[in-house]
Amino acid sequence: MPSPTRLEAEPADGSFRARDAVVALACLVLGLGFGCLVWLRRGAEPAQQYLAGYLIELSLSVDNVFVFALVFEQFGVEPGRRRRLLFWGIAGAIVLRSAFLVAGIGAIGRFRWIIPIFGALVLATGIRLAASRGRHRFDPSGNPAIRFLTRRVPAALAALVALEAADLVFALDSLPAVVAVTHDAAIAVASNLFAILGLRSLFFVVSGAMRALRFLNAGIAAVLSFVGAKMLVEPWFPVPTTASLAVIATLLAVSIGASLLFRAGSRE
Repeated sequence: MPSPTRLEAEPADGSFRARDAVVALACLVLGLGFGCLVWLRRGAEPAQQYLAGYLIELSLSVDNVFVFALVFEQFGVEPGRRRRLLFWGIAGAIVLRSAFLVAGIGAIGRFRWIIPIFGALVLATGIRLAASRGRHRFDPSGNPAIRFLTRRVPAALAALVALEAADLVFALDSLPAVVAVTHDAAIAVASNLFAILGLRSLFFVVSGAMRALRFLNAGIAAVLSFVGAKMLVEPWFPVPTTASLAVIATLLAVSIGASLLFRAGSRE
């Protein structure tokens, strides 16, 4: 996980922090409520697919938060400009993830043999993230193109380019990870939309607790590794959606629970 940054919610009196927490919680309730609606309208299987996809997208969205924090720290973006940049960064995430999901599900509908290939990509991403030991796979400071931009354009513009580059990385992760649990384009896009809906408010809530979630990257790596392995064996051994949902929820819960349980022993 990225090292702690100097990010603060705005303004300094904390009123925005409270509002952001309420908005983030409302978006979470809305996303889960949509899952209940899917259950009532379409049945248990589509609802479980939606919830599994929602949890995957939500975990990747929280991972986005840490990358956004890295970008703002790297380019020294003023607190007053972060909300506007986050709006465009999140809009880019919605467009890219949705487009990739629709295209990927369409490809799977035509070429079933592509599923294990997607699985291998997701598994490799999970293993690489686990092996990174906290260093994120997208580091703006190490990208030559972004360093070039930093020297030639305003910091806010360079930060926006870096945010969109991060969106592309997460869209590539999101596509195969979500199609591991659903081949329904409407469910995949809905899980993506509801997971990202409150990302801007979530940023200001979670970015202040980055150290407290120090095991979240391990949880995300485990989820990606699981769904990658699931896709690899799917042609011969299909894993039920109920089991997938239970494993994904358990991995994320354990990583968050461990982070909160052992936060007292983390380094200051």
